[in-house]
Parts: sequence; C-alpha cells; structure tokens
Amino acid sequence: MKLASLKHGRDGHLIVVSDDLSTYADAIGVAPTLQSALDDWATCEPKLRALADQLACGALVGQPLDQAALAAPLPRAYQWADGSAYVNHVELVRRARGAELPESFWHDPLVYQGGSDRFLGPCDAIPLADEAWGCDMEAEIVVVTDDIPQGVTAQEARSLIRLVGLVNDVSLRNLIPAELAKGFGFYQSKPASALSPVFVTPDTLGERWADGKLSGTLHVDLNGRPFGRADAATDMTFDFGTLIAHLAKTRSLGAGTIVGSGTVSNRDADGGPGRPVSDGGLGYSCIAEVRMVETIRDGAPATPFLKHGDAVRIWMEDETGRSIFGAIEQTVEGAT
Repeated sequence: MKLASLKHGRDGHLIVVSDDLSTYADAIGVAPTLQSALDDWATCEPKLRALADQLACGALVGQPLDQAALAAPLPRAYQWADGSAYVNHVELVRRARGAELPESFWHDPLVYQGGSDRFLGPCDAIPLADEAWGCDMEAEIVVVTDDIPQGVTAQEARSLIRLVGLVNDVSLRNLIPAELAKGFGFYQSKPASALSPVFVTPDTLGERWADGKLSGTLHVDLNGRPFGRADAATDMTFDFGTLIAHLAKTRSLGAGTIVGSGTVSNRDADGGPGRPVSDGGLGYSCIAEVRMVETIRDGAPATPFLKHGDAVRIWMEDETGRSIFGAIEQTVEGAT
C-alpha cells in the first residue's frame, strides 16, 4: 500500500496511491491526514488497504496523480530522528581530517534530533540564502513508526515500523563545524528536509525489506548526471530496528516518528572509498563524501557544493524499473 498527502493546509490531505503511481483515491473517509491515520493505525490501516485494493482491481476509478501537487507524506511530524547507520560514511569523514574512528561507533549508533515542524514536498525547491553555507543533499532511507514503548528490543521495533520512504536530508556543510564545536549539536546547519512523494507499507516491498533493511539501488542524479548508485542494504551497520531500540532506551516514541538511516554509503569493491559512477563505481549519496574521498586521495576537495540552479533527483526502482516511492526532484533556489 502506498500513501501520500496532497498539498492542503499545514498537514496535507491523505490519499491512497496506485502501485504504479499513476492514480490516487481520496482517503478523507478514513482519515483526513496521514498523522491521524497513524494515531489509530489498527483501525485505519485495513480501511486504507481496502481502498488500495479497490484502486488496484479497478473497482474504484482513481484520479490522475501529479507528483508536483504533493506535499511531504507527513508535512510536519512529532519527531524526526536521523541516525548514521552507514559507519563507512562516518569513517570517511574522520579519515579526511586525519582522525581515528572510535571503536564504539561500530556498536553504538549516532543519532541527532532534527527539525520536524516542516518537511519540504518532493518537488519543492531547496531554499538557499547564501551559497557560501555549503549546501549539500543527503539521500537516505526513512521509516515511520507506530507508538514505540521505552525499552523496546530491536526485533520488537521492526514489527512496529509502519511505513518506508526516502528523504533528502539537506545539510549546510560549512556551518556544521562551528556548531559542533559548541558541543551542543546541529541547528542552523540542518534546514528543512524533503520527503519522497509516497511512503509505502513494508509488505509492499516484498523481499527487498528484510531484517529492518531495504535492499536495492538508491539512485541519485545531480544536474541530470548519475551521482550515486549505492545499495541501501549493503554496508548498513545498524538496521532500523536497532536504531529505533537505541532511540527508545530512555523514552517512548510517538506514532508518526520518522527515523532516518543517515547518508547511504557503500565501500568500493576493493574495500576502499567509493569511486564515482563515471569511473565504474557506485558513486555517492552526498557531495561531502566525494569531497572526503578527494581529500584522502588528492589532499584537497574539488567537487563544489550545491549552487543556485543545481538540480537533484533521488529515487528507487523495483525489478521492472518502476519507481517505488516516486522521485524527490528539487532545484536549489535563492531563499525569499
């Protein structure tokens, strides 16, 4: 089952979307918003699934879907917690500045709490007031949870994942060092992120979803050229169940919590840093990573961060080449 939100007010208007993303059915009779459906998932899920089944078999005539008319599936959420499940990415960051990776990073996940009061729609512009801030995309997998009790195990947490999707977790890289130096985490350096057009239930993903991980190529294009083709399950040190259990160690989580994987990152076939897609590698899911590799290899980064007019596209495909979540398609624009 695939769910989305039409742009409407602050929290969108819930719709059920066909598997091929071509049509949708209004879900107002079940729940006005995705958050309200998540608040009463046991009641709403079977009714939403019935709508999806009717749409699939033709018993319900859907309306044409325009992905540009979509808000984020959750235009605002009670919580957005982003992890760093791909330790390869963290290791590269530290290697680029000549620092050792602490052993604890391999068994104790990194997580920060991001701003969830506003998510950008999949086709909304990335507003950038100053190019000197070092704007970067970060292509990630996200999950949305049901209510999570404190002390949940990783296995229990996996059973409470209700939806899966993608995010472009925008970062302002040149603002990060000064913020982290204060010892109090990100804020100005983490503006609004964009979510994929649709979120899907784990069962829709079939064998791609297993043990709290999503397998398959995460496509990232920059200005129409292949930039990243990493596999989302490969080199994922911490699955989503483990991330959620980590978050719930000292507190419960509310239904509608969004948990991010962190930047998807694969090692090269020889175990070293990844290579560009143009050189036969799997590329990168953010610009910072290629800059790290350039620093390790050449002593200094060469690839620039995003500028006004740059276009980013992030998506995943099924076995037939059909888009699973729709595409995040954004252009960087001056902030107004």
